[in-house]
Amino acid sequence: MKSFNNSVLQLTPLRYMMFLLDGMDKLMKIIVIVLQVNTTSIIVDAATYIEELKEKVETLNQEIDSSGTTSSDQNLPMEVDVETLDTGGFRINVHSEKDCPGLLVSILEAFEEMGLDVLDATVSCTDSFHLEAVGGEDQDKDGIDAQMVKETVLQAIKNWSES
Repeated sequence: MKSFNNSVLQLTPLRYMMFLLDGMDKLMKIIVIVLQVNTTSIIVDAATYIEELKEKVETLNQEIDSSGTTSSDQNLPMEVDVETLDTGGFRINVHSEKDCPGLLVSILEAFEEMGLDVLDATVSCTDSFHLEAVGGEDQDKDGIDAQMVKETVLQAIKNWSES
């Protein structure tokens, strides 16, 4: 780097102006190089980050595919409990945190198809879904147990969620 000496101070104003412009030109070239390096570095870092995110998304998609659960199963957390009563009937409880329009009809149709009469029921469908029903078998049907009732209710829920 040049230091100012007496020879610079003895330049004519025009030469002194050219000397300053030359110095500014060199400074601008250095600034442009530094800015290009920073911009290139930012772009390379961003591209690397995007590639990492793509790999993470791919990994998550593979995990979802391998888990075998459908999105409707994950979005519809339901509790289904069926217990056998001393009277020979069943107490059926179905509960979901979400509102499920049309689910009650699907469950009642499933009861009818399997020959289960609803003797008493309490239903709430406001912000969540809750069904508590007491069912008894038709006189014509035999051999219905709690597991069959539960499977029928779960199948009705599955059919409803797919429709």
